Amino acid sequence: MKDSYMQRKEDIVRNWYVIDAEGKNLGRVATKAAHILRGKHKPTFTPNVDCGDYVIIVNASKVNLTGNKLDDKIYYNHSGYTGGLRERTAREMKENYPVEMIERAVKGMLPKGRLGRSTYKKLFVYAGSEHPHMAQKPVNMD
Repeated sequence: MKDSYMQRKEDIVRNWYVIDAEGKNLGRVATKAAHILRGKHKPTFTPNVDCGDYVIIVNASKVNLTGNKLDDKIYYNHSGYTGGLRERTAREMKENYPVEMIERAVKGMLPKGRLGRSTYKKLFVYAGSEHPHMAQKPVNMD
């Protein structure tokens, strides 16, 4: 009987993918990106190894939020000092910090700890349609 396949760090082949977020829902884009970053789309997926691919998300400023989320969803930051809590609505985030909004959504879907931090470093988000990674020959995702 053959044991199940376990991916080794030395044997990983990483590809580059581009996801266009224009007109797509934030959660759908984030789950697709997290899935590829983890490597779950590969038959050689191993949970304890960072075997995922690189992901580039373009047009982050044109991502879609359904319902009343633009006004009801609130993003929190705390400086660590007394009274240092800062609140922003999703509308403010989309207008002023669209890259951070998508990065937060994807980061929340990755594992917590050492593996998640190394996986998160393979994510690149850009507000516009241009990105500086053409030399890596990224493949467009639908």
